[in-house]
Amino acid sequence: MARKKLLKKDLAGYKKLIVKRKGEVMEELQHIKDDTLNQSQRDAAGDISAYTLHMADIATDSYDREFSLGIASSEQKVLYEIEDSLKRIEDGTYGFCESCSKPIAKTRLNVVPYTRLCKKCQEKLEKR
Repeated sequence: MARKKLLKKDLAGYKKLIVKRKGEVMEELQHIKDDTLNQSQRDAAGDISAYTLHMADIATDSYDREFSLGIASSEQKVLYEIEDSLKRIEDGTYGFCESCSKPIAKTRLNVVPYTRLCKKCQEKLEKR
C-alpha cells in the first residue's frame, strides 16, 4: 500500500511546532538544572546560618529534589521523541503510525507533533 506523504507546507508547519516545543523543553530542563541540581540543600532552603537543617526540612528538600528529577526525566524523554520526530521529517516517515503504518490524523499531530503512533494504536499501548 502506497503511503501519501504530507505536503511540504504541512511538514514545515509541524517542524516549526516541534522546534518550538524543543525550545520549551530545553528551557525547562535548564530551569530544573539551575534551581535544583546546582544547589546544595542549604542553598535551596535559603538557609545561610551555620546551624544544621531540621530533619523535616531535609525530607521536604529531598522530596522536592526527587520531584524535580522526575520532571527532568520526563522532559528528557520528550526531548528524545522530539529529536526522533525531526529525523522522521527528514527521512520522509513523519506522520505515519509506527505500529499500523496508517497516517496519523492532523488533529493529533497538531496537539502532539512528535507522536509516533495514531490515536488507536496509542490507546492499545496504554491499555497494556
